[in-house]
Order: sequence, then structure tokens, then C-alpha cells
Amino acid sequence: MRINLNQLPVSGKIGFTVIIFWLFIAVLGPFMAPHSGNAIVAWEVFEPVNSEFWLGTDYLGRDVLSRMLDGARYTIFIPLVAAGLACASGTLVALFSSVSSRRTDEIISRLMDALISIPSKIFALVMIAAFGSSVTILLAITAFSYMPGSFRIARALAVNVANMDFVTVARTRGEGSFYLATREILPNIVHPMLADFGLRFVFVVLLLSSLSFLGLGVQPPEADLGSLVRENISGLAEGAPAVIVPALAIATITIAVNLFIDSFRGSATYSAGDK
Repeated sequence: MRINLNQLPVSGKIGFTVIIFWLFIAVLGPFMAPHSGNAIVAWEVFEPVNSEFWLGTDYLGRDVLSRMLDGARYTIFIPLVAAGLACASGTLVALFSSVSSRRTDEIISRLMDALISIPSKIFALVMIAAFGSSVTILLAITAFSYMPGSFRIARALAVNVANMDFVTVARTRGEGSFYLATREILPNIVHPMLADFGLRFVFVVLLLSSLSFLGLGVQPPEADLGSLVRENISGLAEGAPAVIVPALAIATITIAVNLFIDSFRGSATYSAGDK
């Protein structure tokens, strides 16, 4: 399967361009920052945009541009890894469930129903209260929170494919469960699961940003974009770029991913080797 970017609508191309931009910032941002992210470089706090500080300064007199270039990696890579873990684990469990006995499928499905009923923010707050906040804990919490939802979508797709004629033929000729799951079912659900991955990414970005806004996300002296909004909230009344720009950055990330996902279905084409 491949995505033909030339066939994307304008909104999809805009979304894809913004996604590439933020990936570039996440990878190279810390090396491009004009100052250290934690260095106090100005006597005045909440300075407006000027020739020296392109995005002004924050509540301590630190360069906002440098803070954003340094912190964007957390807002991008934590959700990227967490969404990947959630979708991969959810899909693997769904594949196992779809080729297992009815009883096993029922047990796994009911367990996932129980997990999906737990609100992600409440679960995150309880886990952080119990184990503290770190990048590893945030990854584990967000991946576990969204794995059941990914499972439900993958299972619905996998069960539908498992009842198709070509899977029945493969089962009749004696193919094992592993072959059926990996060679017959998985290639036919990859495309919608990639779209689900994009949605999980957006969910994790928003969850992580809300936790950081509460002071429970990435901990000082490091900061993600949500942390930058929280720590500079006192500058909102005067319209300080230190609080407005990080909020806009979070919005552009989520909107860009949604624009790309919305155009994803119609732009996908399949190679000769794909099912």
C-alpha cells in the first residue's frame, strides 16, 4: 500500500506539509535554538516580539523561540511513540482474538470493554499520583489508555476480513492461525489502522497537553508545549506571545493531522502485491 501525495486534496497537502514541518522541528529544533532553553537571556519578562527575541520572552525572561524549539520534541515524539504502541498492541491482540475460539474472543473483548470504560484523564491522574511523572510513565499511561480503543477498531475490521472467502479457503487448506492473522487478515486492515494511528496521535497530544497544563506532564526544567502554556498563563491578560504561540502550535499540530487523515482514505492506492 502507498499514498499518492499528488492525489491529495488541498487540505490534505496543507496538513501533510505542516506535519513534516513539525517533525523537522522535533528532530532539529534543539540544535537550531538561538539560546539554551533554560537560560535567562533578558531582564524584562513577557517581552513582545522583537528583532532579538522573535517570539518574545517568558515569565522568567527566557527566549520563547528557544523554549519551543527545545520542547516541541516532547509534544511530537511522546504521542508518536505512545500512539504507535497503542495501535500496535491493540492490533496484535485483535488479530489473536479474531483467529481464536469464540470463548477466547469473548473473554478478550469483555476485558477490553472494561478497560475502555475507564476515562483516560482519570486513569492518568491516578497513575501519576501513584508513580510520579516522567517520560516513561507518560508513555506507558497514554499507550495503555488508548490501546483498548485501537483494539475495538482492529477487531471489528479483523473479524469482518476473517469471514471472507479467501480466509475461509486458507483455513480449509490447513493454514495455521499465525498465517491467517499475518498473511491474510493484517494486510487488509493496515490502511484503516494507519488512519486510526493518526487519531490516537491527536488524542495523546491533547491528553499530554492537558496533563502538562495541570503541571503533571513533562516536568521542569524540561517543558513541552502544554507546559509552556501553563507556566506563562499569567501573561495571557497582556497577550504575551509566550502563552499564545505554544497554544497555537498545539492547535496547528492537531488540525494538520486531522486534515491529513480526512484526505487519507480517498488518496490511498494499492500496489500489485497488496490485497
